[in-house]
Amino acid sequence: MIVRAPAKVNLRLGVGPLRDDGYHDLVNVFHAVSLFDEVVVEPADRLAVEVERMPGARVDVGQVPCDDRNLAVRAARLVAARLGVEPAVALRIRKAIPVAGGMAGGSADAAAALLACARLWDDPATPILDRAALLGLAAEIGSDVPFALVGGTAVGLGRGERLTAVAANGPFHWVFATADGGLSTPAVYAECDRLRAAGAVDAVWPHDAGDLYAALESGDADVLGAALGNDLEAAALSLRPALGATLDAGKRAGALGALVSGSGPTCAFLAADAGHAERVAEALAAEDTVAAAVPAAGPAPGAAVVRPAADR
Repeated sequence: MIVRAPAKVNLRLGVGPLRDDGYHDLVNVFHAVSLFDEVVVEPADRLAVEVERMPGARVDVGQVPCDDRNLAVRAARLVAARLGVEPAVALRIRKAIPVAGGMAGGSADAAAALLACARLWDDPATPILDRAALLGLAAEIGSDVPFALVGGTAVGLGRGERLTAVAANGPFHWVFATADGGLSTPAVYAECDRLRAAGAVDAVWPHDAGDLYAALESGDADVLGAALGNDLEAAALSLRPALGATLDAGKRAGALGALVSGSGPTCAFLAADAGHAERVAEALAAEDTVAAAVPAAGPAPGAAVVRPAADR
């Protein structure tokens, strides 16, 4: 069984105050893009995991854990527990999404593993894990995992797991500029809290994303570029100042919009069309602060079976 799941970019990430449970309330407008990880799942004597790069991808798979810290492993164990079976499965994760890059690659792997293991172990005639049940399991694993199952464009409330689809008349063309090394999501949120407490940045809450929704529905990339925003960007720049040079380089190359993706350090640049994206990517690839510049388009579909077991 092979399942692939998409990366995401946060078109608007509004971060509220820290909650008692340690999370922040969010207005998180997710947009899935055509950069995918694949998870290959096969029956085995015991749960095992290996990680490799997709051909041509420039990702550091050495950063990806192969134990219970890996979200795909957690997903396999959770599906097995819910279905009352042993988690006897081999997971081979093939990565193209940047690792610790703010594009939810780990969440994509978890979504792919959830869907693959459910298809492997559940009864197709009377499935226990329907779409709603899988979304519930996804939310148990992490805030971004439900969106990786759904794909498209959606707003996530709560800690991001409560999803509502948003109309997006794309395609929209993007360039993602990766950096060497990752950024810790908890560290970026903590820095955001610190900056706010020190009065270094303003906190606007509740967040109104009406202008962004209108831009998405219009399909106008120029209007969308002006509506992008990320409350975590100042924190990511504080922890990794070189990202400022990357954002400036993309703007000089003519990007219609530029922002840090999620908690970073990947930076996202909106282009007018596919050809423009290639030109922006070429300009960014020449920058010292950029490890790789990858074009992609959105909205992209959520986790989906590429090859079922019967076709192996």
